[in-house]
Amino acid sequence: MKALPRPIIVVNFKTYPEASGPNSIALSKICESVAEETGVEIAVAPPMTDLAVVAQSVGIPVLSQHVDDVKAGGTTGHVPLESVTACGAKGTLLNHSERRMRIADIENLVCRCRNAGLSTIVCTNDIGVTRACSALEPDFVAIEPPELIGGDISVTTANPAVVKDSVGVARKICSGIGVLCGAGVKNGGDVAKALELGTDGVLLASGVVKAGDPRKVLLDLADGLRC
Repeated sequence: MKALPRPIIVVNFKTYPEASGPNSIALSKICESVAEETGVEIAVAPPMTDLAVVAQSVGIPVLSQHVDDVKAGGTTGHVPLESVTACGAKGTLLNHSERRMRIADIENLVCRCRNAGLSTIVCTNDIGVTRACSALEPDFVAIEPPELIGGDISVTTANPAVVKDSVGVARKICSGIGVLCGAGVKNGGDVAKALELGTDGVLLASGVVKAGDPRKVLLDLADGLRC
């Protein structure tokens, strides 16, 4: 399966009501429309309960927000890799700040996802975790200082050093790895700065999901990616 393209904007819907159920499909179609209009790559990570229906509704990459290191079968309430694949996901987030994982489970899942043809985006919160996760050779690491998530100040402004240093550390360990950044990313200027710092795009959530006009925000973000 084709890896996620670069550069890219990844929109994590989390479980916000504004992006759940029918709203999840509607927002995904807005993302798809902006991607088609601008030529910018956009991927979406809808709530787990909407994963299959969103994957069936749009042509842009659809990602799972999480995968558990379990096998399909007698694992009630878990999210097996096999289920995510059956839903039509092209990849998955791992180790998001709101769903931290053990390093051993991340390592196993990166390998399993690679064998299943799923792209992986492993979230990290500092340089040390970025270093450790890069050694597992996922497709992407995404640096997100947790104190800035959901805030009004982008990591590219509040702590550009952690972004630049994460890029350097990640690529020193794994030259082909993609690097994203997130936390507080809200506009095209934040995206342009992220690329200037060496990343391959951004991972964001509330800046799009909770916007009064998500399409307008996405167009602005896309402009930043094309600078």
